[in-house]
Amino acid sequence: MALTINIYYTGTDDNARKFAEEMKSSGLMERIRAEKGNLRYEYFIPMDDPETVLLIDAWENEAALDFHHKSPMMSEIAALREKYHLRMRVEKFIGEK
Repeated sequence: MALTINIYYTGTDDNARKFAEEMKSSGLMERIRAEKGNLRYEYFIPMDDPETVLLIDAWENEAALDFHHKSPMMSEIAALREKYHLRMRVEKFIGEK
């Protein structure tokens, strides 16, 4: 059963956008996309909230997501989130592939 996670990163002074840009420029985004079981990993900026970036993150199943959460990349993401002083809001959806 596929999982889709929407993560809203919110900050000030364009920090959410800077975070997403560093995720890309550091290669971290591509490393996550290359993980077994990753179906989607994309950032979007809501038109009505320029201080928020939406990550749409999809995985084949819970096991793939759990493996990702235990990977060293999670500490890299957390460090960037702290660097840019971001808050998070998470939504999780379960569905078919």
